[in-house]
Amino acid sequence: MKNKDKIVHKNLFIYIKLLLTAIFWGGTFIAGKMISETVNPCSASFLRFAIASFFLIMITIKIEGKLPKLKRKQILPVVLLGFTGVFAYNILFLTGLRYINAGRAALIIAMNPIFISLLSALFFKEHLDLIKIIGILMSVAGAIIVISNGRITDFVGYSFGKGEILICGCVLSWVCYTLIGRAVMDDLSPIVSVCYSSVIGAVLLFIPALYNDIFSHIGSYSAMDWTSLFYLGFFGTVIGFFWYYEGINQIGPTKASVFINFVPISAIILAFFILNEQITISLFIGAVLVVSGIYFTNASEMLKKYRLKAKIVSS
Repeated sequence: MKNKDKIVHKNLFIYIKLLLTAIFWGGTFIAGKMISETVNPCSASFLRFAIASFFLIMITIKIEGKLPKLKRKQILPVVLLGFTGVFAYNILFLTGLRYINAGRAALIIAMNPIFISLLSALFFKEHLDLIKIIGILMSVAGAIIVISNGRITDFVGYSFGKGEILICGCVLSWVCYTLIGRAVMDDLSPIVSVCYSSVIGAVLLFIPALYNDIFSHIGSYSAMDWTSLFYLGFFGTVIGFFWYYEGINQIGPTKASVFINFVPISAIILAFFILNEQITISLFIGAVLVVSGIYFTNASEMLKKYRLKAKIVSS
């Protein structure tokens, strides 16, 4: 009985961590929006991952006993991780937030799991069942409502703004990061992969940050700028990724990934209270459809697992 209580408490603690992770990730849209107004996107991205890399190196050494050396065949994929998921994503993310509300950006980026499912089916031959297809269609419909501000009939001729285009670029770069990561994580643990991609991304970001005179402007950053940068680096990157992968290890990727549904919701709520962004009807309807769609795509995987367990038990 005591062992069961320990497992329940352990799992409850993991669920709390995963919920907080979703809130932290939702908060990155607010911190990103605030920093985008005053700090150059390249400089902000570099400082975010310089902070994150410091803590990730410490955590990796503590967990692994040392910083594992990369094999020759791992170097290019890890560099690509740093380029897609750190360098490209964050420049597009922080630049896009100059032109688009945080809540709208969060809902567009919430499409990540949908495109990952589609491309996984294409490149890794993963099966798309009816539930997953319904989820994909719901999320796409929700994204169209959000991007077009509810003018669905005008969507074909709708001209995307600069912000929407940049945030859609974030989706593309993150999908690439995820698909490359699937291959990389066959040989490296998640924390090592994240650590190396963060360090490489920071190195790559240093070049455009230097070009944009980071050292000339760094002294003029306000206390709020530094708070936002620390939040993005520590809570949005280090704690977020560490707790998320801890959740995957404890309760499995399917259950852990369900908590991603809360990211756009927390972003919209935080944007309402902190940035005074309005929750329009089109944003609300789009949010319901996107989040429901993500849930259905995850529910498909959960249903498959339960069926497999039932089959094993019955046999």
